[in-house]
Amino acid sequence: MTTGKIQLWVVKVSGLLGVAIVLAAFAGFGSPAYSAEPKISKEAIEILSKTDRAMSEVAAAVKPAIVNISSTHTVRSAAMNNPFLNDPFFRQFFGDQFGGTGKPKEFKQASLGSGVIVDREGYILTNNHVVKDADEIKVKLSDKREFAGKVIGTDPKTDLAVIKIDAHNLPILKLGDSDKMKVGQTVLAVGNPFGLNQTVTSGIVSAVGRANVGIADYEDFIQTDAPINPGNSGGGLVNIHGELIGINTAIFSTSGGYQGIGFAIPSNMAKVVMNSLIKTGKVVRGWLGVSMQPMTQELAKQFGLKEENGVLVGDVNEDGPAEKAGIKRGDVIVEYNGTAVNDPVAFRNLVAGTAPNTTVPVQLIRDGKAETVKVTITELPVSVQKTAKEYDNLLKGIQVQGITPDIRQKLNIPRQVNGVVITEVGGGSPAEGILAQGDIIIEIDRQKIDSQKEYDKAAAAIKPGQDILLLIYRNGSTLYMTLSAH
Repeated sequence: MTTGKIQLWVVKVSGLLGVAIVLAAFAGFGSPAYSAEPKISKEAIEILSKTDRAMSEVAAAVKPAIVNISSTHTVRSAAMNNPFLNDPFFRQFFGDQFGGTGKPKEFKQASLGSGVIVDREGYILTNNHVVKDADEIKVKLSDKREFAGKVIGTDPKTDLAVIKIDAHNLPILKLGDSDKMKVGQTVLAVGNPFGLNQTVTSGIVSAVGRANVGIADYEDFIQTDAPINPGNSGGGLVNIHGELIGINTAIFSTSGGYQGIGFAIPSNMAKVVMNSLIKTGKVVRGWLGVSMQPMTQELAKQFGLKEENGVLVGDVNEDGPAEKAGIKRGDVIVEYNGTAVNDPVAFRNLVAGTAPNTTVPVQLIRDGKAETVKVTITELPVSVQKTAKEYDNLLKGIQVQGITPDIRQKLNIPRQVNGVVITEVGGGSPAEGILAQGDIIIEIDRQKIDSQKEYDKAAAAIKPGQDILLLIYRNGSTLYMTLSAH
């Protein structure tokens, strides 16, 4: 600070107060502009060092069992039937790359994901969407070795899949008990986001038992804020013991990137699906034979209940396990095999995870009185499952289901719109790129479709190579679309 600057300050202030301010500033000349450097206590450093070392040890222990999965599958694009591009005059300028031939194009599409080695002989858990319709699967281990992967079985209803590689004595992740996880507990997410191998992120369990997310038919997700990004799918969510407690599956995002909400399939559900796929090649699920709805305050009052606990039985399947055990419409199920029941989705998961031919106690309330009945669970009938029928025509690879009140509400389908909703358009389907998940098929070849049964009847009557005229509902409007083999 110079004398000139001090004089300039004096000129700009007036009165005794101004002089006092200037003198105070001058008196402070040469003093430090900041306080002494803050110190970190030895105790704090020791605590953080232990946490740091613990997280590093857990990460080092689990990373060898996480693999990179790359897959390729053939995508068939829709034919372009623009009459101008079919004209030889235009084609001499624009060529066939603009679809002038009117023929479908095929190209290879690659995708990246992750997987978890759960058996030393090469069994790997991953997501169904990571290996779905794959023509070729390559698995890269943490030690850089690469193997061809073979699909053992897939389960689209939980978005799980099991693949196998021809290798032995592999590092594995032990499956933990996901039912013991509590909100706030520390977890690590390990995978290959954006193809970056062996990436570890940390966070906490944000919620458990998340359902109605719209990712799979059977949902019981662990929600976490551990960063999960594209490529993490199929990777592991592990606890502080280095145990697998979830398979990273999806994120909730408005941008396509991480926004603090990720979902993992709990290990207990994954274990049941995995064992069933390995043993039988399919998933065997238990079936009770009832339709359920959540209990509300209004319903509880009408049924004479003091609390909103349990689920309300809306209907009972004829000759099903529930009917044989004496369960009736209007019963309120409050406990299943010793586990309290409060949510229809969670209850369905409990039943599905019960081995067929198992007899379990079901506690219910009927006419205000508590009762317990014994029910022998059977295997979920094929007729009840929403399975895709394969037709040898242009509807091949399309999976649909009837419009339920829940679907109508979720998709905001107007009351006057009826038909079937497309739940999946398989890779390689002739309709890929034309029809999409969420479309409502109202008519097939001018024939009105009001149910899945009517859809199946109409679809079965279509011959291979036959063009199809569809009336669909999409994004608030109806439109005609054609599927053509030419």
